[in-house]
Order: sequence, then C-alpha cells, then structure tokens
Amino acid sequence: MATSVRPTTLNDLPDVILSNIIAAVSDVRSRNVAALVCHKWLVLERSTRTSLTLRGNTNDLFMLPTCFRSVTHLDLSLLSPWGHSLLSPRAAADNDDSTLIARLLRHAFPSVSSLTVYARDPHALQLLPIQWPQLKHIKLVRWHQRPQLASGDEFNLLFQGCSQLASLDLSTFYCWTEDLPPALESNPVVASNMTVLNLLNASFSEGFKTDEIRVITKCCPYLKEFKVVCMFDPRYIGFVGDEALVCVAENCPKLSVLHLVDTSVLSNCRSESDLDEEGFSIDDGKISVSTLIEVFSGLPLLEELVLDVSNNVRDSGPALEVLNKKCPKLKLLKLGQFHGISMPIESKLDGVALCQELQSLSIRNVGDLDDMGLIAIGRGCTRLAKFEIRNCKKITMRGMRTLASLLRKSLVDVSISCCKNLGASSSLKALEPIQERIERLHIDCVWDSVEEIENLDGCVEYGFDLNKANGGEASSHPAGFGDASGSVDDDFMFNRNKRCKYSYDLNSVYVEENGHGNGYGERIWDRLQYLSLWIGVGELLTPLSAAGLQDCPNLEEIKIKVEGDCRLWSKPSERAFGLSTLIRFPKLVKMHLDCGDIIGYAHTAPSGQMDLSLWERFYLFGIGHLNLRELDYWPPQDRDVNQRSLSLPAAGLLQECLTLRKLFIHGTAHEHFMMFLLRIPNLRDVQLREDYYPAPENDMSTEMRAGSLSRFEAALNRRQICD
Repeated sequence: MATSVRPTTLNDLPDVILSNIIAAVSDVRSRNVAALVCHKWLVLERSTRTSLTLRGNTNDLFMLPTCFRSVTHLDLSLLSPWGHSLLSPRAAADNDDSTLIARLLRHAFPSVSSLTVYARDPHALQLLPIQWPQLKHIKLVRWHQRPQLASGDEFNLLFQGCSQLASLDLSTFYCWTEDLPPALESNPVVASNMTVLNLLNASFSEGFKTDEIRVITKCCPYLKEFKVVCMFDPRYIGFVGDEALVCVAENCPKLSVLHLVDTSVLSNCRSESDLDEEGFSIDDGKISVSTLIEVFSGLPLLEELVLDVSNNVRDSGPALEVLNKKCPKLKLLKLGQFHGISMPIESKLDGVALCQELQSLSIRNVGDLDDMGLIAIGRGCTRLAKFEIRNCKKITMRGMRTLASLLRKSLVDVSISCCKNLGASSSLKALEPIQERIERLHIDCVWDSVEEIENLDGCVEYGFDLNKANGGEASSHPAGFGDASGSVDDDFMFNRNKRCKYSYDLNSVYVEENGHGNGYGERIWDRLQYLSLWIGVGELLTPLSAAGLQDCPNLEEIKIKVEGDCRLWSKPSERAFGLSTLIRFPKLVKMHLDCGDIIGYAHTAPSGQMDLSLWERFYLFGIGHLNLRELDYWPPQDRDVNQRSLSLPAAGLLQECLTLRKLFIHGTAHEHFMMFLLRIPNLRDVQLREDYYPAPENDMSTEMRAGSLSRFEAALNRRQICD
C-alpha cells in the first residue's frame, strides 16, 4: 500500500532561512500579515523587525510590547495625546516615575540606535537618550513654542547624554538658530563625530546666518550630509553669500549631500510677488560664478546638491559645467533662481545639460529658460528619472512634450508647477509620450482650454526641425547631441533623414517608433500610482477627467492641496468640489486633502460671506463615495485666531467614509464632533496633530484637552474590529 507523502511547505525551511526571508520584507502591513500566519511566524517577525513607530496613549504604558528586541529605529513622536511630552514636567517632578518610564522603554527596546521623539520640554532630552549608550541618530520633533531657556541649553542636555551621536535631524523641531552653534562649541567631541545634520526647518523665519554656518561647519568637519535653511537676501544682516559657501566647502570637504535653501522656499505660499514678468528677482544675490566654481571644485564627493536661493544668480552655465567635471558622482540637482543654466547655441550643449549622470533635476524660477534650453536638457541628461519645473514662464507645451519624448525610457516622476503656459490640459498633453511609464505626477489644476489645444494640434510650428537649432544649419555629425555614449534615442531623434518639426503634435516621432498615436480618447496612465494636484480656492475638481486623466487603473494615492483666500468669494459656483469624480480610480485608497492654506472666517462671517464650516462642507462633499483606507486632512484656518479646527459639517461628512482605517486630522476638533467618527466600522487609528507653526499652547478649550482625546481613543479601542 502506497504511503502518502506530505507536501513540502514554507515552514519546512530552516528557521535561519525563514527568518532571513521575513527580515527582507520592508512593508509594515505585509509584515503584520505574516505575523498572523502562525505562532512560529509571529515570533520570527517580531524578532526581525528593526523599525517601529509606537502609536498608543501614554497612560497605557503597561501595554508596552516587549517582543521587539531587534528594533534599532524607534519613533515615539506620534504617541497620544499628540504634542504632549512623554516625560511631562509633572512626571519629571517625580524623578522616580520619569526614570521608571525611560527604563521601561530601554527594557522593551534594548537595541535602539535611532530615536525620534516629540520633545516639547527638555525633560525628554535629559532622560531618554542616556538610556541607549549606542544611540547614533536622533530626530527631534516640536511644533509648540520653545521653552524659556538660555541659548544652547536644550542641546547641551542632549549632547551630554549622547557621546556617540553622529546624526541630528531638526527639520521639524521648533527652536532658534542661535541655539545650536554654542552647543556644538561646548561639546567638541560630539560635534567632531557628527556626519549628518538636517536643519531644513520652516520655523526659522530668517534662517541661519553666515557666522552661524561658519561655526557649525568648523565644529563638524566630518559632515557628509548638511541640510540648512538660509537667508540669501542681501538686504538682511548676515545674509548667506560667497563667504558662507566657501566656508562650507573648506570646512567640510567630505560632503556628499549639501542642501542650502532659502527661508521663502520652505513656506507653503506660492506667491512670487518679488519677481518680474520674466521670473527675475528685483535684486541679484551675492553669489558669483567664480565662487560657485571654487565650491564645486572643493566638494568632489557630492551626490546631491540643492541651491535654492531667493535672488538672481546670473550666467550660471559655466559653473554648472565645472560641477559636471568636478563632481562625477552627482545624481540629484535642484536649482532655484539660477539663470543661464541651459543656453544652447546651435547643436552645442552647455550648462546643466552636460550633467549626464543626473537622475533627478529640479529647477525653479529660471527666467531665461525657454523651450530650446529645456530640449537641450533632455538631450544631455538622458538618465533623468525625476524632473521638476516650477515658475519657468517661457516654457510651453511643445518644449515640455519634446523633453518627455527624449526621456521616455527613463522619466517616471514629473512635477509641473506655476508655469503660466502649462495648465492642466497642456501639461497632460505634453506628457503623452510617457503616459504609459510615468509613476508619480504633480500638476496645477489651472483649467486651460482643451478645445484650444486640439485646434492648435499639428498646426503651430516652431519654425525649425530636429536637425536645426535657433535657425542655424544642421550639424554634419550628431555627436553634439545626446550623451557621450551615443544614445539610441538621440540617433533616432536626430537622424538627418527624419526632419520632424516641433509642433503641438510632437507624437510624430512617437508614432513612427510605436506605430500608433495617443489621441485624447486613449489616455490610459497605466503605471501612475501617485498623483499630486494644486488647485486655487473656489475652483472645481470636476474638469480633471476632461483635462486628460480619465483612466488611471493603478492610482493608489492622491494629494490635493487647495490654497487661497475664501474671504474674496461670496460662495462657490457649485455645491460640491468634486471629490466624488475620483471614484473612476478603482485602486485609490490613500488621500491627502490639504486645505490648511485656505484662509477664511472661523466664526461669524460678514454678511454675504461663508464661514469655514461651509467651505469644509464644499470640499468634503462626496468623500464618502470613495473607498479610502487612509486619509490625512488639513482643515482650513483663520489666521486671526490661529485656529484650524474640524467643523460639524466636516465631521458629519467624514463619518460617511465607511472603509477608512486610518484618519489623521492636522488640526483640532471638539470631543463631541470626534464621536461621530466612531460610526466608521473599521476605523482603527485616529489622531489630531497640530503640526503647524505655532501650535496652540493653551489647553483651555474642549478641542485641545488631553482628557478629551483619551476618552475618544478609549471608546475607539473598545470596539470590535472584524479583522
């Protein structure tokens, strides 16, 4: 009689191999699913997890898990109630209780080397870091006001307890620029060990001055990553110019990542009031081409460079050519207010177009960049996977479409913003050559005329062909085009026997290669997974499909940012913003709806005006029709009272999102409004986050009390969730 053979399963693998397989899974949700297979998989998953974000109430520390012994990155910044210190001053007054909490965390997570913590007061900095002597990376979070301490005192507490600290992230930590330099000078051992320093913080209204940057870079000579917000405007005392740039290059020659960003860039406002019609600022910056050449020559290890300034840097092309020669590892480049970055003469490439190894390029406020310069970038930077363009007024759909055609084999991430000739329809039309490949996209919802583009299609010509530039004669050899290795795309595009003219229908080349075109009726964005939209207040979302985004079968996440002053509107033109039209995207499960830059009346509005609660109803109407699992929502604001609060109509509409599992409201809400959310059957994670500057300090109203939030979370946790 034949004996039955038991089939081999995954569980038959040795534990070591199975453990390595589970350890290779990075997606958190997938790891959670794996932990539910059986007890053996649960133990292996818990023992191999290296990153953990704690989400729970600080009153429930008895529920602290103790099975994650291998966690090296621990995030404590999202504990509830959000914004309240884990080690509050009241707890710190009783030193035994504070020390006990800190030791409980160390016992539960003994291997932590990277820590993120909300440090509203200095007690957390004094007690937590010393629990892990091997701590090398710390990210501090604080949106509330800085405590009344002397300059540098907070960081002195931190550095004294972390002698091995190598990485410090202050990008979301409210403090003063003068706090850090004296602390670094007082702790030379820690400063000399520092390799990563992130100071890109929007709360620094004036940014770091030249003297402060000199001190920081002198104290930290071994920095490999340095990100800092600066004041480049020469009208301010201590502005950043040639001197500061030279200091960075001389003091930190091992830098591989350098981000110098003006304070105005980090603000969410899109206003370009300081620029003229062509995109030039009124004053020139104090950054010379010779200094840029010196800096680039002194930083040969650069892989990422961001120079996003507020004043003109003219004729920068020669400096960018030196950048290409001196920094061969450069992969990411972002330039703001740099002019002359690409000024091709006939077939010769120059400036940034010679940076052939770039994989990501972002340009902002380039006043003299036209279609010819943009096309030259597409010819030279043939490896670009990500391209962002913002407020370049001379760029048209024809130039952008040609760039997309040239980079159709590599480009998967595109952002087009504030370009007056590129509205929603023209931007999408320009990206048709890569619509089957693009994965991430940002456009402005400026509803230009589709009919106008269709009428111009194939009729308007540039006046030159692919073998000519600026009216010059065709080159006898295509060596001036494309990259040094002779790209197949360039050989095809610039074949002298194929003299295809630049017109609104630049699909002529695309059709020749693929044998079919992509008309307005065939817009399928097969691989698009993330979509970001900007839209002005009062405008509707409904024209999005008519603009060209009819079919996105794999779109999973969308971010919508609404901006403007609704006090200038009496009421919207329609009842609803148009969220229900997004139901055409079957896989859409994540949404970021950012109304935080909508300004209006939080309380009683003047006669003929709508208050913010009615505007919230306008923007959220129809959201219940979508099958969302995660929602981040920023309520509109009343700046006069520093209030961003969820209104009654908003709470009523959010409760209709029956598929929601995670809801994060970036503002406040009354307790009885929050109770509406308990009607969402599968809702598991809800949090109020006042993550905007300055977060309200007072806990006097019911919408900000820690006790109110704790009662809501307790009611949420008491419910039975089917899965």
